[in-house]
Amino acid sequence: MPKTNQNGQPIRSELPDTIKKSGQKAQDTFAETYDSAMDQYGDARRAAQTAYAQLKHTHEKVGDKWQEKKQYGDSDERAESSRRGKGETAGGVDANASKEHLYNKAQELGIEGRSEMSKDELVKALEKESRHRTSGSSQ
Repeated sequence: MPKTNQNGQPIRSELPDTIKKSGQKAQDTFAETYDSAMDQYGDARRAAQTAYAQLKHTHEKVGDKWQEKKQYGDSDERAESSRRGKGETAGGVDANASKEHLYNKAQELGIEGRSEMSKDELVKALEKESRHRTSGSSQ
C-alpha cells in the first residue's frame, strides 16, 4: 500500500504507530522514502527498512515517537557502516549524539539512574525505554 496520496501527503492510516505520533516532517520523510523504495524494489519489507534508515538520519526515536535531530547524520554504527548490516543498531536512538544530549532525553523520559550512567549505558536505557513504550505497536 502506498504511504502517500496523489498530492504527496502521508496517508496516516498507512503509517506505523510511532510515525503517526511523530511530527509532520517525520511522517513526510517516512512516507515519501517508503513509496520511492517500493517503486524501486517492489518489496514492502525492504521499503520499510529503507524508510526507517532514512528517517534515522533526520530524527531519533524518543520513547514512542520520532523527534527531529538538530543535525543530519548517521545515528549509530550500523548506519555509519559502508557495508549495511554490519555494526550495532541503537533502535533509532541517536547513539552518536553527545552524552549531555542522551542524558537530557533520558531525563525527558524519566529514566532512573541516568546521572550515574555512561554514554553507552544511556543509549541502551533509551533504546530499552523506546522498545518498552512501543511494545505491541509498529516501530
